[in-house]
Amino acid sequence: MPSALKSLPPAIIALLLQVAAFTAVLFVVRLFQFQLAPIVFVLLCGLLAATLSHLVKQARWWLYIQLAFLPSMLLVYSLDIPPTLFLVAFVIMLVVYWSAFRTQVPLYLSSNKVWQALETQLPANQSFTFIDLGSGLGGVLTHLAKTHPHGHYHGVEYAPLPFVWSWLRIKLGKHKNCTVQWGSMWDSDLSQYDVVFAYLSPVPMERLWHKARAEMQTESVFISNTFAVPDHPPQSTLTVEDLHTSTLYIWKM
Repeated sequence: MPSALKSLPPAIIALLLQVAAFTAVLFVVRLFQFQLAPIVFVLLCGLLAATLSHLVKQARWWLYIQLAFLPSMLLVYSLDIPPTLFLVAFVIMLVVYWSAFRTQVPLYLSSNKVWQALETQLPANQSFTFIDLGSGLGGVLTHLAKTHPHGHYHGVEYAPLPFVWSWLRIKLGKHKNCTVQWGSMWDSDLSQYDVVFAYLSPVPMERLWHKARAEMQTESVFISNTFAVPDHPPQSTLTVEDLHTSTLYIWKM
């Protein structure tokens, strides 16, 4: 990928390539005075945008997004949907996926079976501290607060709606050993916790690993759901028989 693009978020790169593809196809059509049906035009734009994404080595899923982007817009336009619905959908997506654009970490929800698997990794008869980085709707925190009441649980969530949901969940459930904070996980001091849990995406795992190594105390435990750390094999893994056959990657610091 050209150095000028490397510093940009993938979504911005994809948008720039989409604009470049649209401009190139429009230029050729007007230069040679082709008569193209709208669906043919947007398909050509999508094919070129996907090709450009491949050439700059974007992740594979961006190729499918690039290919379908303009055809999807044409389809939605043909349905004559009221503009207000798009505004409502945008606001909902904004408050749920507030940080995904910048962090590339969407809202993933751990399954009940993952919660149960986490129980086996917690101290059984002594006090401990636990943090969930990107705590979502607070399911992990409230479940463990019930099953292991001798622990102290803290969550960090940046997206507004999941944060409010989890805050209410904790307050209404009267989980006195459980708190949640609105903010970035990168501002959290991991040295305060015996167990650090994360269910993020492949993108931040290398950076999070370096943060964990620099801050976590000796004998503390770092657990990642589904996403491993490149070039740093875990000491142990735990496969969960849920819908996604989740794997917990476990490191003792």
